[in-house]
Amino acid sequence: MDYLQGLNPAQREAVLQANGPVMIIAGAGSGKTRVITMRVAHLIASGVDAFNILVLTFTNKAAREMRERIMHVVGPEAKNIWMGTFHSVFAKLLRVEADKIGYPNNFTIYDTDDSKSVLRAILKEMSLDDKLYNPNFVYNRISAAKNNLISWQEYQQNEQIQADDFSTGRGQLGEIYKTYAGRCYRAGAMDFDDLLFQTNRLLKENPEVLNKYQHKFKYLMVDEYQDTNFSQYLIVKKLAAVNENICVVGDDAQSIYAFRGANIQNILNFEKDYPDLKIFKLEQNYRSTQNIVNVANSIIANNKEQLKKNVFSEKEAGDKIKVMRAFSDNEEGKIVAEGILQERTTLGMKWHDFAILYRTNAQSRSMEEALRKLNIPYKIYGGQSFYQRKEIKDLIAYFRLTINPNDEEALKRVINYPRRGIGDTTIDRIIVSADQHQITPWEVIIDPSKYLDGRSSASVGVFATMIQSFQVITKTQSAYEAALHIAQHSALLKDLYEDKSVEGLNRYENIQELLNGIKEFSEREDIEEKGLGVFMQDVALLTNDDKANDKDADTVSLMTIHSAKGLEFPQVFVVGLEENLFPSQMSLNSRSDLEEERRLFYVAVTRAESKLTISYATSRFKFGTLISCEPSRFLDEIDARYLELDFTAKPATSNNPFFDDERNTWNKRSDTFSKPKPATVKTTSILAKAHVPSAGFAPSDTGNLQVGMEVEHERFGYGKVLNLEGNKPDIKATIFFKEIGQKQLLLKFAKLRIINN
Repeated sequence: MDYLQGLNPAQREAVLQANGPVMIIAGAGSGKTRVITMRVAHLIASGVDAFNILVLTFTNKAAREMRERIMHVVGPEAKNIWMGTFHSVFAKLLRVEADKIGYPNNFTIYDTDDSKSVLRAILKEMSLDDKLYNPNFVYNRISAAKNNLISWQEYQQNEQIQADDFSTGRGQLGEIYKTYAGRCYRAGAMDFDDLLFQTNRLLKENPEVLNKYQHKFKYLMVDEYQDTNFSQYLIVKKLAAVNENICVVGDDAQSIYAFRGANIQNILNFEKDYPDLKIFKLEQNYRSTQNIVNVANSIIANNKEQLKKNVFSEKEAGDKIKVMRAFSDNEEGKIVAEGILQERTTLGMKWHDFAILYRTNAQSRSMEEALRKLNIPYKIYGGQSFYQRKEIKDLIAYFRLTINPNDEEALKRVINYPRRGIGDTTIDRIIVSADQHQITPWEVIIDPSKYLDGRSSASVGVFATMIQSFQVITKTQSAYEAALHIAQHSALLKDLYEDKSVEGLNRYENIQELLNGIKEFSEREDIEEKGLGVFMQDVALLTNDDKANDKDADTVSLMTIHSAKGLEFPQVFVVGLEENLFPSQMSLNSRSDLEEERRLFYVAVTRAESKLTISYATSRFKFGTLISCEPSRFLDEIDARYLELDFTAKPATSNNPFFDDERNTWNKRSDTFSKPKPATVKTTSILAKAHVPSAGFAPSDTGNLQVGMEVEHERFGYGKVLNLEGNKPDIKATIFFKEIGQKQLLLKFAKLRIINN
């Protein structure tokens, strides 16, 4: 059992515990992937048939890496494991069993854009205001319902849901959901949420199918269990009910996807589902220095809902965590870019050793501008996916239509591209005829003379014949051969080739890159079926996380913290640590939301291997207005022993209205941390405010504020109004504060309490 060599005692125990319910609590950087792969390898080495093992992950990338590692230990047998994301595994299961719930086995998988396109069409048909019934809102509402296993029938019958919809003026949501579900069913299509919703339905309505897979999957492993939603939880629980050989791996401290429906209670309450559960804790962090781990621990300790663990590192103590203050978001970008340049030059590092993480995508602007000015190459992750580009979606639509001719969205996309004389009027007639006769648009197209006039009928008939010829090719050729044939004979490749503009050349090259990818897929040795349909399923189920962390390109990585989960970098800059930004203002309404934001900060911190830098700005533009910002409460929660304060940045101009004297105040505070303190004494927060607001402090209405009035500011203390300038709502007040001197504040953001008139 050489594969057990190199495991620490906790990892080894988790690997060897093969039977019964098991929970592995894996701290950040604790070798989680190694434990999962070695545990599966140990099962196979112990005589378990690979066909009887199900491993569920959250990214295809993670599944591929695990399979490769397992193959290295046990050989080709690892190919037989059912391993992949929840969506890919259950899409595979549905391909076999879909007829049990009335779907074709060649169903199309709609991506988010497809789903929203269907919804926009429905809103138009129902003459509903797309501002009130915003397609994004409607899509998310339906998605949430499906993730909670609420069908359109149950949605319409639920009094509470209906009351909520009518109270917001959206009483037609139930009807939209019904129409959307019917439209997808007619097109032989499932959206991402359907892959889990319909799997639950399949297992619930077909006991014989449930029994079949309960006995097939004798051993289940679930990675990132803290990220599962109710639908995923129920599938796993049902499949494990017979053998109860279920192992879940996760870290409640890294549960950051509640907005997607993830339920942290699934991992917190796992022991209630399996009272004889065996728990193993992986607490040694192999990724980060001691200081980084200590900072992460001091942050997450503030959460009440957590599974207790003591994460530690035996690496060197490392640099203290630098906290940098900027006077604006643009200056923040400047000091971060300069910091990266200096570190790279001094230490001889690569650009891809650095990552900049932020709470919202909008924060990338100031970072990008600063990096460009210093000619630092960078790449933003989480932007437009390769598979979301128009030309790629066009060719993919041809593939989809060939595989499933009832796919209405694919049909509408390509029926007249490249142009073949089938205009919008003809397309509308096809759709209307299909609705009138309760058939699919494809059934209209393959018998056009029955439903359309002569000229339209001829053009549509030619198109139908072309698609039917593609279907014949697809049945006999590999994915690459079929794809190349379709690209050429649809005239799409020719159309792009003839566009000699720079954009046209890029689009043509993108198509070539897609074909190269299909060629590579067709030559893979780890899969048996290499048809176009299998490739299409792989493409449809790509996750955002599969596109991140491309170390082949020597560029600085910019991404949201959500996108960074699962990644690691030698040096990490976490920017924008300000109240109402991080934590987000939306998270301040409940403790559970705030705790999720804190877990998000924990994830950001634990991405760093050797050096972590945190920055914040004391002013930031928001909707075109410069606003004053306060440091994040999360900075208060870090033990100051592990911090190095860098407040040397200077305002861009000497008359910055917000920060005349604040730097001196901060420098005085930071000096106190250079003095040694007894280990038993808790260090004072570096962000403690000099002024303690009066009891019952509440901002006054400053609409009638006048020169000479005395006021109190929550942070700056007591002051006197010296001057007022500007017009509502952008009136600026110049106030002399007793403790810190003169400041100029925008009244609409200042939050002042008027003491006297």
